[in-house]
Amino acid sequence: TFRVRDENNQPTTASFVIRDGQQRVYPSPAKRLAPDFPFHPQVYRGDGETLKLPEGDYIVEFSRGPESIPQTQNLNVNQRTQEVEFKVKRWIDPSLAGWWSGDHHIHAAGCSHYVKPTEGVLASDMIRHCMGEDLKIGANLTWGPCFDFQKQFFCGALDKVSQYPYLLRYDIEVSGFGSHQSGHLCLLRLKEEIYPGGDSKDHWPTLCLNTLRWAKQQGSVCGPAHSGWGLEVKTTDLPNYIVPPFNGIGANEYIVDVTHELPGPDGKLQPAVDFLSMVDTPYVWELNMWYHSLNVGYRTRVSGETDFPCIYGERVGLGRSYVKLDGKLDYDQWCEGIRQGRNYVSDGKSHLMEFKVNDMAVGEKGSELRLSQPSTVKLTARVAARLNELPNPTLQKLDYAKKPYWDIERARIADTGEVPVEVIVNGYPVAKKTIVADGKLQAVSFDIAINRSSWVALRILPSSHTNPIFVLVNGKPIRASRRSAEWCLKGVDQCWLQKEKLINAKELTEARRAYDHART
Repeated sequence: TFRVRDENNQPTTASFVIRDGQQRVYPSPAKRLAPDFPFHPQVYRGDGETLKLPEGDYIVEFSRGPESIPQTQNLNVNQRTQEVEFKVKRWIDPSLAGWWSGDHHIHAAGCSHYVKPTEGVLASDMIRHCMGEDLKIGANLTWGPCFDFQKQFFCGALDKVSQYPYLLRYDIEVSGFGSHQSGHLCLLRLKEEIYPGGDSKDHWPTLCLNTLRWAKQQGSVCGPAHSGWGLEVKTTDLPNYIVPPFNGIGANEYIVDVTHELPGPDGKLQPAVDFLSMVDTPYVWELNMWYHSLNVGYRTRVSGETDFPCIYGERVGLGRSYVKLDGKLDYDQWCEGIRQGRNYVSDGKSHLMEFKVNDMAVGEKGSELRLSQPSTVKLTARVAARLNELPNPTLQKLDYAKKPYWDIERARIADTGEVPVEVIVNGYPVAKKTIVADGKLQAVSFDIAINRSSWVALRILPSSHTNPIFVLVNGKPIRASRRSAEWCLKGVDQCWLQKEKLINAKELTEARRAYDHART
């Protein structure tokens, strides 16, 4: 029997990797059934739950997500062993300041999960993994594999397995059907899960904009999944002006959809796309698209995802959004925080909280600060990061296009214990301060000259990134870069070359009109 306690000595659930002296993992992955997944070394156990082990000596590694400090403990199992105690250590808890973690893209079926004989796993299995990784919000997206089995769990509200503050809800990823070849879409906060005209996935639109039109009418919060796929470039420059191939399933049609507004539930027009997904594809490919669209005046926000267990099968919550909420955690309001940009994205190993420009906080009042003339503004934030004591040279030198794409170790300065906090204005770093990545919260501030309307953000690259604050000078809109506008225009043309052949003939006229609108 496991006795598992958190840092406050309260019962909790944690992750356990159990090995014997020959490094064999227990229980045997080949013999596991849900909620223990065969593609994991770890299992998740809560206080009072049991595990069967043969007599012998073991080393147990246990943790509770990236906000905890991994520990090891020796375990001897004999005929007298009945209980073993574990106490989790935490280095930070953003939720105490109202910043709630979530992963807007996980799956209960497909990829590493069983498709046969069981069509994925149950909600009760997925919530255990969220709790064991201390992931407060889990958006469990039904997609192509096992769609007709998994669709039964959608109810347009929280799943009954939720145990506050761990909230699980089923929504949709348009993947493996419909408009997916122009870019997968995460549709959050849906009221209806199936597009009108059928009861499954085989009749959906092939133009992303048509899928978004249906979702936005429900009040859904929407954005492309795994943004970097199809946007590969052979450079580390950020931003860069190379036009990518637009030949994948990431934020490809985004270059068109970002220019459109669609009716919401009240009939009022709103942006067709609310967010771009970060953390689960190479950061240069993800961020370059975002930076360029911000530079020409659009205000798409970002959110963190894992695409568990497809891009990342190691655990849920490897990519996260930390959303600031004023009151009690609520799934719908958490999604609304993404739409408003009241969040930062992170691997969970660094944090950029309370970002402000002068007195304007990110995600509040449209994140818009108005200046009557060019001025120097003050940026402030509370930041923290935690590096392992010893550097990992292999990871530090790894090509950015190889996993893990976002990780605090990649931000380490040489062999020190420090990482840089950068100020980004219109896509370029303009100031930098280093912090000791010892897990302690610390205040940072910068004085930055703003000479024209600009967007401003903070980052620890590639580990965390804030959403932008938009600083408007003399009432003028943000038009930061002619080169960005040219890049976007070329992107529309390149996307059309790749996607025209994938669009249903019945939608082609509308698709041409949508792309022409984007060019204009």
